[in-house]
Amino acid sequence: MSLFKIKKGDKPTVSLMPSWHPNFRNFERLPDVKVVRTSFFVNCAAIVIVSGVLLCFGLQEYKLRAIRGQISDLDRQIDDNKKLSEQAVRLYQQFQTEESKAAEVAAFVKTDYVRSDFLIELGKSLPENIVLNSIMLQEGGVSLHGIVHGTPDEAFGRAQAYINQLQADPSLRQKFETITMPGDLNPNAGTGQLDFQIFMKSKKE
Repeated sequence: MSLFKIKKGDKPTVSLMPSWHPNFRNFERLPDVKVVRTSFFVNCAAIVIVSGVLLCFGLQEYKLRAIRGQISDLDRQIDDNKKLSEQAVRLYQQFQTEESKAAEVAAFVKTDYVRSDFLIELGKSLPENIVLNSIMLQEGGVSLHGIVHGTPDEAFGRAQAYINQLQADPSLRQKFETITMPGDLNPNAGTGQLDFQIFMKSKKE
């Protein structure tokens, strides 16, 4: 029995020889047993990138639409303000016209022409075949506009005679330096007569 007893310090002998059969496993064809596969991370990264691009594109499109809306509102405001501006410009032009007329009247009233009965003198000295349509106070003098009856030759002679009559008037010579007809006689389509203009240049004070 002592032959079969194992002594306490003795260890069983382990064989250090390799396995006797070869390893025929093909690791490339073996199934992937990973818990999380590499393709999952690749797909997640692709989804994140695409989502980011779409989000940026959506934000840009939203901003562009907001800007287009603001531009459209500003265009409408410009159109509305343009109408008001054009109306204001027209009113201002009308105001300037009326203001110039009022200034002419005020200046005319301040002159010696009214105080010396200038209009009455012109009315008394007016020939029979001449009609005055307007008397305008201009810078440097007074402009008379009227109509002369008769043929062109007769009208020219009558206009020239009227100018000579005005030049010979003593009261007018005291106020005006020269009395001339700067333009020619022009046919009036409405009356069939000839229009004339006489300019009476004021004397410098």
